[in-house]
Amino acid sequence: MPSVTFTASVLGTPDPRGLARFYQRLLDWPMRDDTDEWATLRPTDGSTGLSFQLERDHVPPVWPPEPGAQQMQQHLDFLVDDLDAACALAEEAGAEPVGGHEDEDEVVRVFRDPAGHPFCLFVRR
Repeated sequence: MPSVTFTASVLGTPDPRGLARFYQRLLDWPMRDDTDEWATLRPTDGSTGLSFQLERDHVPPVWPPEPGAQQMQQHLDFLVDDLDAACALAEEAGAEPVGGHEDEDEVVRVFRDPAGHPFCLFVRR
């Protein structure tokens, strides 16, 4: 069996640099591969990161889902230690709050990034 290593999730966007800067502010990861068509963020330990690819005709997904609308095909989950502070940071960086939920195990807040991709910030109880 060959060795396979997952290195990054890639999000399509009409503005790779701009979306990378949004997530850089949220995650405090250094940027690399910063071009008009591709940008990458990777933690300083070199582990799995996020990349952003130019998609001129990007259609943001709709969340919550609606019949006939562009559906979300993935979303990102971020565990945080202070949900209120993380939500404030996300909004200051340009995220739009769109919902959330709570259960006995966690409290989740759902946002759309500046390109419309849904992501969640959550804390465990």
